[in-house]
Amino acid sequence: MRSTRPRRTARTTATALGAAVLLALTGCGTSDADADTAAGETVDRVDPIAEGTEPGLPATVTDATGAAVTIASADAIVPLSGSLSEIVFTLGLGDRVVARDITATFEQAADLPIVSHGHDISAEGVLSLQPDLVLAETGSGPQTALDQIAAAGVPIVVFDPADGIDAAAERITAVAAAFGVPDLGAQLVERTEAGIAAATEGLDLSDPPRVAFLYLRGSASVYMIGARDSGAASLIEAAGGIDAGAEALEGDFIELTPEALAAAAPDVILVMDKGLDSVGGVEGLLELPGVAQTPAGENERIAHLPDGIMLNYGPRTGDIVADLARQLHGEPA
Repeated sequence: MRSTRPRRTARTTATALGAAVLLALTGCGTSDADADTAAGETVDRVDPIAEGTEPGLPATVTDATGAAVTIASADAIVPLSGSLSEIVFTLGLGDRVVARDITATFEQAADLPIVSHGHDISAEGVLSLQPDLVLAETGSGPQTALDQIAAAGVPIVVFDPADGIDAAAERITAVAAAFGVPDLGAQLVERTEAGIAAATEGLDLSDPPRVAFLYLRGSASVYMIGARDSGAASLIEAAGGIDAGAEALEGDFIELTPEALAAAAPDVILVMDKGLDSVGGVEGLLELPGVAQTPAGENERIAHLPDGIMLNYGPRTGDIVADLARQLHGEPA
């Protein structure tokens, strides 16, 4: 029987919030001030596949930790990552979400209270909202906060993090299963995969450029280059490029040095929007040691993507692939 607890509605705003964070990949956080800066150029919205979706509960799932979790109610949901929030909202369950992680930057979630900064979950903040379901990732933490939430009797379903385009279908399917709406999940997977497949239609991909992904936070003096395990390779490859960092460098992210840039020798440098802003735009980026000496720097070929979406690998992945593909190859013929 469905709980009679009133559902809270996520209010919308015309101002999109930009939050750039790769906590699970780099361990580097974003300040509240940084996260609350308006993106300004494009409105960051999700496109629900349904409205007012009714969960098919109870549902029992085996999560990423191997635990069997029974979900009896989902009237007050707290997703602890922007990626999970995006899937929940796109499944038509957004009016049941009562809080967000700082990386949930899309318009429909903008007015929700922030209870998590990736690796810094406020157990008190979560519990104060009386949730009946928390969605987390294997990298969510600290564990003491999750233990406190679980000890209060709130079910927690843990999902594997998004590590590439192939993860999109699996994550959507897993989240949909937790809410007992597998058919909607299948529809969303089909729409997502169709968007990815269509992203490069009409483009000439015969000469793939070498692309280096740089993670920049000028305000914190964080300058890194994505290596083999950065998580960006599948995006770059889907857009018709070669991940130069993955090809030349070991690990996930390493310090940005002239030597690392020379090893990668990128034709194009890929950055997140807020990272580019944090170093003073293209002009400031070219002043970082070694950047101007790369083929990308010499030709000022800088690609940029929205922080809150770029590596989510969720329902909007096709849009991101299409955006990057156009920046790498030009408009379709």
